Amino acid sequence: MSRIGNPYDNAKVESFMNTLKHEEIDGKSYRDLRHATRNIGSFIEQVYNRQRLHSALDYRSPLEFELGHATPTLTVWPPRWGFQGMGKSTAMSKG
Repeated sequence: MSRIGNPYDNAKVESFMNTLKHEEIDGKSYRDLRHATRNIGSFIEQVYNRQRLHSALDYRSPLEFELGHATPTLTVWPPRWGFQGMGKSTAMSKG
């Protein structure tokens, strides 16, 4: 069971860190922290979130997964069911 405040216990975070290390960081030299931050951020946005397939998302990229679930919703108002307002009730009307 995970400990509160300890991201290293989280399997998803561990999997992400493994991917980041193997696909972006290993074998690269960064000039400074700013260069590393820029390259790692680009990897996450351009590769990890848009191209890389994820097993938890049925082997789709996160972008593809979100687009597949982003369906427009249509709201019908007023609804045809439920509370109908404060009008006279037919059960209480006198003959």
